[in-house]
Amino acid sequence: MLRSYLLVTIRSLRKNGFYSFINISGLAIGITCSILIILWVADETSFDKFHPKADRLYQVYVNVDFDGQTNSWVTLPLPTYDALKTADASISNVALADWTNQHLLTVSEKRLNKSGKYVSAEFLEMFQFPLIEGNAAQVLDNPSNIVITESTAKALFGNDDPMGKIIRLDNQYDLTVAGILKDIPSNSSFQFDFLLPWKHHYTINDWISTNTTNWRSYSFQVFVELNDAKNKDAVVNNIRNMYAEHGENKDLNTQIFLYPMLRWRLHSNFENGVEHGGMIDYVQLFSIIAVFIIVIACINFMNLATARSERRAKEVGIRKSIGSGRRQLIFQFIGESIIIATISFAIAVIAAELLLPSYNTLVDKNLFIDYTSKEFWLFTLGSIIFTGIIAGSYPAFYLSGFQPVKVLKGKPTVGKNASLPRKILVTAQFGFSILLIISMFVIYNQIQLIKGRNIGYSKSNLISIAYNDELKKNFRALKDELVTSNAVESVVRGMSSVTNISSMNFVSWPGKPADVKVLFVAINTDYDWSKTFGIKILEGRDFSEDVKSDSNAIIVNKAAIKLMNLKDPIGTELDVTGTRRKIIGVSDDVLMGSPYEEVNPMYVVLDQEYVNNVSIRLNATNDLPASLNEIQKIFTKYAPAYPFEYVFVDQDFAQKFTTIDLTSKLASIFATLAIIITGLGLFGLASYTAEQRTKEIGIRKVLGASVSSLVSLISKDFSLMVIVAFVISAPLSWYLMSQYLERYAIRTNIAWWIFPLTGGIALTFALLIVSTQALRAAQSNPVKSLRNE
Repeated sequence: MLRSYLLVTIRSLRKNGFYSFINISGLAIGITCSILIILWVADETSFDKFHPKADRLYQVYVNVDFDGQTNSWVTLPLPTYDALKTADASISNVALADWTNQHLLTVSEKRLNKSGKYVSAEFLEMFQFPLIEGNAAQVLDNPSNIVITESTAKALFGNDDPMGKIIRLDNQYDLTVAGILKDIPSNSSFQFDFLLPWKHHYTINDWISTNTTNWRSYSFQVFVELNDAKNKDAVVNNIRNMYAEHGENKDLNTQIFLYPMLRWRLHSNFENGVEHGGMIDYVQLFSIIAVFIIVIACINFMNLATARSERRAKEVGIRKSIGSGRRQLIFQFIGESIIIATISFAIAVIAAELLLPSYNTLVDKNLFIDYTSKEFWLFTLGSIIFTGIIAGSYPAFYLSGFQPVKVLKGKPTVGKNASLPRKILVTAQFGFSILLIISMFVIYNQIQLIKGRNIGYSKSNLISIAYNDELKKNFRALKDELVTSNAVESVVRGMSSVTNISSMNFVSWPGKPADVKVLFVAINTDYDWSKTFGIKILEGRDFSEDVKSDSNAIIVNKAAIKLMNLKDPIGTELDVTGTRRKIIGVSDDVLMGSPYEEVNPMYVVLDQEYVNNVSIRLNATNDLPASLNEIQKIFTKYAPAYPFEYVFVDQDFAQKFTTIDLTSKLASIFATLAIIITGLGLFGLASYTAEQRTKEIGIRKVLGASVSSLVSLISKDFSLMVIVAFVISAPLSWYLMSQYLERYAIRTNIAWWIFPLTGGIALTFALLIVSTQALRAAQSNPVKSLRNE
């Protein structure tokens, strides 16, 4: 029997090649989209799960109440590390870390800038990144050790064994390679090329030792391991008020909590002390899109199968008359659907493999289909069966319900509303497509709004270079030579690039209410700050080398003046961490943080010690490589131990839009593919409708009907379905996109024109497809269709 069903399926596919092509290609496109989306979703949801202790690892956060809301900070005072070790018996381990930074690694003539972290000795015992060489319990205990990844070892030592070899750090400290790590997986929240012992950090940096007992400096990361995840709530209750118990920060109402490692990637946003989305929003969005596309593809199959039921009505009647039961017929038709789904899935896998290189470039990942994993085969089997059953269920029950007597008499219809389910399904298809198109427009408008904001500085012809000790020794000479060259207009050094916020502090001003506490963005910089970045000084002036008192001067931005409500700010004294500073200038608002948020109040002080970055404004030129080559020569002269590496600020700024740009591109691509799938199904259905009404069209033509009226006759039903889909989908789209935009403090309004434009696109698209088939039928010779009447 199975052989018979298989032969019937193959015969049916061959006999109805055009409609088989539409069914298979529609399903294949839908499954291809779903495979690509699922690969991305699977990668995002896999973050940090490779850690053996992932379910028991937490980062320590603190909720801090000020300015009328609760702020969640990932940075903590250094004493937290030691205090947590004895705070609760359920805490089995505590690790300390700083932020990942670039450091120079030198081996003989090889000089590489690599990303590294200072971590305490417990780090590798807790997170258990696989070690190829070395003991996790010991490699970070010696302050003169360094642990490097496999690729870093290869880059520095080639094929030589690096264990026990010396690496010079930042051209100052000789460290011994004590461990080799496997390269860090791309789905890890930690990304680094090497690890340094915290004891080394303590030895070389006085500010680390001075902060050992300082409960007010929120600058460090702390992680804990629990002996049982079930004890988390009890531990949090025990440590929640640790800072208050140590007599510090009582006025801020600080409360510690533990944030699970398995939520770091997807749930990283906090609002008023509570989790508030993150990458999970995009994972859910694209998961829904994948489902939509599969549903649209399945609807195509259902529509065409039921629409062409009359072609197989006699087959059903004959099978029933010779004893086939309805269950057997249902099994046959669902089996046919599963075979089509299998063929479609095979084509989809081939298409996905061909598209993966381009797709990986788009999403900036290294995704691949793992044919050796049981998950892939379970997904394959599940997808084929699910798609086959969903796509074939309605046709199976519809066709198997034909009565053999009526069928064999030539009356296979099951009622005057037999076409109603098809109309509902087509309407649903267009509803999904309209929703995706509206979403695409709204996301695009949001991106344009954000990218069109006034950022307060000029990012063109501006490069950023990491500061180092050699530059510190020779900065004055370096700056003078750069400025006198033809390549550079201005130079400034500071704590961070203009695209990043590295520090924030509380500020007091005359008339500030005692209960108001607001964090200001803190900028440490040097002379020529506004000139180099192209920042407009609205009142007063920038720092000047001709004014000695500028060492205690301060510049604030427009947002700070608005907050402080200062009518005549120049000369006003502010209290910044206990130091009195006089306002000498008011700058325009500078967008340094998230482009989706309002600009924070900011202050700028003259500080030549806490420096991490050099920014250079290039002269406008048609020969940029020549300018960069000139700058490189000067840098090599004053910092010969360091490779010359730079970042264009406009490229750095563009990184802020990576996620939303990706969302826009993927939404556009998948919305387009959804429309194509819908169009394929509509083309097949319109073709069949025109074919079924050939005789009616022939009679109307004989009676004098025009071609345009016949095209309109066939098109109006499909037009009505698109209009109904729009009426249902438009308000739903408005609601869903309003919810989507709520995540942004700076957000676009959903423009009214999006809806008629989308409706017009959908209707025009439908009419173009339907009218081609209607026109073909209307222009046919009525003699051919009526010769048997």
